[in-house]
Amino acid sequence: MPEIAAEVPPADQSRDAMPAMSFLEHLEELRKRLVYSIIAAVGGFFVCWGYAENIYALMQRPIMEALKKNGMPEKLVYLNPTEPFNLYLKIGFMAGIFVASPFILYQLWMFISPGLYRHEKRYVLPFMVSTISLFLAGGLFGYTMVYPAALDFLIGYGHQFQPMITIGEYTDLFLTIILGLGVVFEMPILVFFLALMGVVTAGWMWRNIRYSILVIFVIAAILTPTTDILNMCLFAAPMVALYILSIGVAWLVHPKQRKARRERKGE
Repeated sequence: MPEIAAEVPPADQSRDAMPAMSFLEHLEELRKRLVYSIIAAVGGFFVCWGYAENIYALMQRPIMEALKKNGMPEKLVYLNPTEPFNLYLKIGFMAGIFVASPFILYQLWMFISPGLYRHEKRYVLPFMVSTISLFLAGGLFGYTMVYPAALDFLIGYGHQFQPMITIGEYTDLFLTIILGLGVVFEMPILVFFLALMGVVTAGWMWRNIRYSILVIFVIAAILTPTTDILNMCLFAAPMVALYILSIGVAWLVHPKQRKARRERKGE
């Protein structure tokens, strides 16, 4: 009877020598990473609390410019005496999370890294740099292009009325647009992990590009605060570009493509 050889993974696919973690151990590891992340976020809050007024001055610049352009009073209002204090608390907390985000992302990586191959763990630095860079790019795109255009359209459309914009409503709208675009710009990172695990392939994404563009425009129509086609296209254009970029990312990291490249090198 011929001897059956056990399939041995290639050297670069071998996992670190470590015992398999049980379900309870995974929960304990998750708890530890969450605690570290919360401590970092609280520390970031105390660092940013003293700069909350300066941060809000930067946040309200687009609405001030839109009001000035339409000849309206450059002033926001509040309806509750506690609203300004609560607003600065929210800003300090959000800014604190952003300041602590490199450490929080590192904790996320530390949680998922035990399930990766040794050679895949070298992605930690590119993962952190690209995640933060894409989020910043999305937020900057929203702050400099999408949000000012949306405010100019909305305020100009209602120029015959006297606006009474509360600081809370404005802040919620600002965070929805800026953070929403920042999250949307993380699409290549999501595709990277899905392709790394073999869930999606570049071929599948390319074959379904028409449906994906339709979904992107639906998402853009939901996220954009205006009803005009121009702003929706302005929202959707970078998402389509990111989807195409994600196809390339999927092709690079999918297990079948990595195996094919190794076999070509071995020839």
